[in-house]
Amino acid sequence: MSKLNTACCSRRHFVAANALGIGSVALNWLLNQDEAQCAVERPELAPKIFDLKPKPPQEEPQARAMISLWMQGGPSHIDLFDPKPEMAKYDGKTFPGKIKYDNAAQASSTVLASPWRFHKRGECGMELSELLPALGGVADDITLIRSMRTGVNNHGQSIRALNTGRILGGRPSLGSWMTYGLGAETENLPAYVALIDPGQLPVLGVENWSNGWLPSIYQGTVVRPQEPRILNLDAPPQLAGAPQRKSLDYLRRLNQRHLEKHPAQLDLQARIASYELAARMQLNAKEALDLSKESKATQALYGMDEPVTREYGSRCLIARRLVERGVRFVQVFTQNQFWDHHGRIRKSLPTACKKIDKPGAALVADLKARGLLDSTVVHWGGEMGRLPVIQNNAGRDKVGRDHNTHGFSMWLAGGGFKRGCVYGATDDFGHQATENVVNHYDYHATLLHQFGINHSQLLYKRNARDQTLTDGQDGRIVGGILA
Repeated sequence: MSKLNTACCSRRHFVAANALGIGSVALNWLLNQDEAQCAVERPELAPKIFDLKPKPPQEEPQARAMISLWMQGGPSHIDLFDPKPEMAKYDGKTFPGKIKYDNAAQASSTVLASPWRFHKRGECGMELSELLPALGGVADDITLIRSMRTGVNNHGQSIRALNTGRILGGRPSLGSWMTYGLGAETENLPAYVALIDPGQLPVLGVENWSNGWLPSIYQGTVVRPQEPRILNLDAPPQLAGAPQRKSLDYLRRLNQRHLEKHPAQLDLQARIASYELAARMQLNAKEALDLSKESKATQALYGMDEPVTREYGSRCLIARRLVERGVRFVQVFTQNQFWDHHGRIRKSLPTACKKIDKPGAALVADLKARGLLDSTVVHWGGEMGRLPVIQNNAGRDKVGRDHNTHGFSMWLAGGGFKRGCVYGATDDFGHQATENVVNHYDYHATLLHQFGINHSQLLYKRNARDQTLTDGQDGRIVGGILA
């Protein structure tokens, strides 16, 4: 071999000659393949376990529990919360603009100014209707939002928007998201409780407290408005005590053995957890629901000594007792279409207000007196407001108002929300939210923020897609209502 050939085959020459050759290309390809494999999401080998143990929030929370007083049907904001003196000039005249009707068959364009007077209440001077005298007594403790909007005029879709984040069915409710993200602070009571009205279930029924596609351990537990408030809580006499304990222990071992063979069955996990919770609830739930433990003064505060407020007041008091004992989320419902005043509003609206005004205000005052309001959010509101024009124009006593989801009111108290605050505005007729509009997803983002949760980071993977309460909607934190 010549010197030239020897030089060409030297180690240094070989490395230099191949620096940009096929070897480097192959090496680069292999490295890219490794990176690509790392980027591919690998399936989780270990099954996920879902429970209700307390979970630390992402940030320092202002609130730890929530009570939602849900006014199903759509309270008339322009008769209760949002005074419109300009409407008096047009009362009985044609509305000077366009109206988005829901029921065109009974629609009219005749303006109906509120028949009720508004008064400034509290040191903050919040203007509230004469129909809500008790709420006026806690005006300095609430934030009144006058610019809510969902923009979908049907009851079901707007309920879903405010309770699940979207107008489509099948999604988890707000309480389910809350307990999924934070768990509960009690092992002896449900994390999420629905207190239903004795009249009938609200629109959408059990969907209001459904876990949707979250594991079923996060669905709401119904507490009935009459005794027994929780069915099947007591064991039969022949099984009470040690026999029941042995039976439950045996059942737990069988379920656990089955779960080990089928680790991905989330419903089975939830059923096992529900059996164990039911056993613990036999003593604790009875105590939490026993209102005889409350003083006569407290019972009177909630209106339990008056027929018109007794039932609703008892449920508001139960709600306080539940969050006091570590329950995370409580919903107190009014009955189906209780606020849906398409007709006879002059009679129906005062009747509705008499039922809920005193108990709702008492809840705020009682939580405050016990040092619980700072850490408990109280929400009051429905899925919509009402239009400024007459529906069913068949005489003074028969008129009502149609749906309006483009601008309506609700209030919040406690949990780091401002006190004595009025936020947002609608136009001169209360039809459209025009100032500081709060969409349902803004409300959700703000609410989760108060619990120390970033709404875009509370995730649940479903069908290979990360799901959230706000579901990709650009929810903003409404800083103007935060203390």
